[in-house]
Amino acid sequence: MAISTVSKVLNNYPYVSEETRRRVREAIHELNYIPNTIAAALSSKQTARTALLINLNTGTQVIDEITLQYIHGALYAAREADIEIITIFLSMIAHMTPEEITRYLQSQGISGLIICGMTREDKYLKELVDSMVFKCVLVDVPYVNETTSCIGVDNEKAQYDVAKKTVTENKVKSVLYIAGKQDAFVTTERLAGMKRLADETGIRLFVRCGEFSERKARELAFRYARKKDAVVAASDLMAIGAMNALIEMDIFRPVCGFDGITLMGYVGKQMNTVRQDFYNIASSAVRELKRLFEGGTGRRVKTKHRLVKLYYEDVII
Repeated sequence: MAISTVSKVLNNYPYVSEETRRRVREAIHELNYIPNTIAAALSSKQTARTALLINLNTGTQVIDEITLQYIHGALYAAREADIEIITIFLSMIAHMTPEEITRYLQSQGISGLIICGMTREDKYLKELVDSMVFKCVLVDVPYVNETTSCIGVDNEKAQYDVAKKTVTENKVKSVLYIAGKQDAFVTTERLAGMKRLADETGIRLFVRCGEFSERKARELAFRYARKKDAVVAASDLMAIGAMNALIEMDIFRPVCGFDGITLMGYVGKQMNTVRQDFYNIASSAVRELKRLFEGGTGRRVKTKHRLVKLYYEDVII
């Protein structure tokens, strides 16, 4: 087999047959071969080479501002930390086994991972983290081991805070809560915040899953919001979907969201939301990864959040 063919498989080039890929991977596995890019990475001046693994949101036509902020923040902090970062979308490795992912990342000289968008269904990523082959920082995933840290806002508290503000301001007795995806770690934490608020205030809580989809939240608002006093959504996109449904029904209900994306400044009705600093979260993840590279052990890092109302004047340039 030609060296060029092996190189194409190792670097995940397209237009290589599955049979060829299989033969190369079997040979690599039998030989326990790790390409020389690792030696090159170790001999460079940089502390380590890191992969930023991102789950790109393809379920919406809206530009994924959160993803762009993660990438921007990570790249900026990496320059300061003398770490080289490459971006890999999770869809690019979804077909691989944990062993194949490990060999692929090692072939690229990767020794650290920052993972954004990992869900409970991503068993292959969980195995990758548990293997402790790489130093890892998980964004919005409450999991820590000796070589793995997690980072993000306190989702339970943030959801409690923004919902309480909305409920208190509007003397709400019943709430339609539009939760996120069932397999998302943040969904469980944010729902816990809503349940705590309901226990403390006595509000009637009606929960439906909106899948972090503007369209789905819009449908749920059409169906249930008329009989509720307020709508609390676990993301800004879902809050916007619910608000648009209320406008079409020509009824008013207070709505609040979660994330603080720029689009919230254009919706016309200023809603309470949780402002996360995604740029800072990614930057902090890089700094946390460097700490792990330098011998630190895994820990949970909580970043700050703010309750805001975004106005058009706040987001225009």
